[in-house]
Amino acid sequence: MKISAAFPPVPDTPDHIVLAEELGYETAWVYDTPALQLDVWMTLALAGVRTNRIRLGTGVLIPSLRHPMTTASAIATLVGLVGPDRVIVGAGTGFTGRRAMGQKPLRWADFPQMVADTQALLRGEIVLVDGRAARMLHWPGQAVERPIEVPWIVAVNGPRGLAAAAEMGCGVFTSRPRPDADYTGIDDVILLGFGTIMDDDETIESPRVLDTAGPGVSVAYHAFLEQRDARLSTLPNADRFAEVTGDMDPDTLHLSLHEGHLTELNAIDRQVLTPDSLRIAPFVCHASEVPERMERLAAAGITEVAFQPMGSVERELRTFAAAADLGG
Repeated sequence: MKISAAFPPVPDTPDHIVLAEELGYETAWVYDTPALQLDVWMTLALAGVRTNRIRLGTGVLIPSLRHPMTTASAIATLVGLVGPDRVIVGAGTGFTGRRAMGQKPLRWADFPQMVADTQALLRGEIVLVDGRAARMLHWPGQAVERPIEVPWIVAVNGPRGLAAAAEMGCGVFTSRPRPDADYTGIDDVILLGFGTIMDDDETIESPRVLDTAGPGVSVAYHAFLEQRDARLSTLPNADRFAEVTGDMDPDTLHLSLHEGHLTELNAIDRQVLTPDSLRIAPFVCHASEVPERMERLAAAGITEVAFQPMGSVERELRTFAAAADLGG
């Protein structure tokens, strides 16, 4: 099992990626959420010039937010800084990179072609964009030479996404895997893992535990509501969540729903989350429980855990690294 870390692109993230490298994490995945945090590519570049080993990845990029040439040029920039072996590109349909702006995610019918266009540009090929031919025209010395080959993964949670990933020959990035998910034929299956390693005297009832792990747990409520997923009714206090959100203006609900996404509990979350809600997170546990939880995930087909530290990020990175025996 590979152990990586995931981060929002905030001012302290380059510092946190430096620490993640020191602790032995495999990859630093950084979100692409411009309505919520800063620019993913600038954040990765700042981390890249300060690190030597850790892989740097978008976790995940939303193709529709930029012209494919802009994305190709950004990837070329990062490869030029750190080399192709340290770059991995994750792409997704837009939760919450699009949802936070009131837009539906991209259709799976359109998404693979968006990825393919950027990949073709990186190979130095001509692609049609808005009906016109486009190719990377960077001369020698202006960017790394084409072809630029880096691995790609795609964010999926349901069967359509899994089928598309297999067809695209990509690994997958998931945060809410379904119990019946079949990862046959997919080599890299990365779980975005939430939680906090509890101190010996802490329990799931401890306020710090709720404040730290809660932002990751609340995302399941947000996603299931917006996706009209029946699993919402199985979450603790789901009736209260439906009551709170049902009283809000549907035209601006997304603005309140996604405030603090994966960093802080917002006003809606604090009315809904209970200690029992935390049980859906894979890593709200004591350090001694982590090996068994990793074994269960591996048995389910997960090959890499991308742990996102929240609250005291340094504390969370250190305690998870120790519990996962990274030895950094």
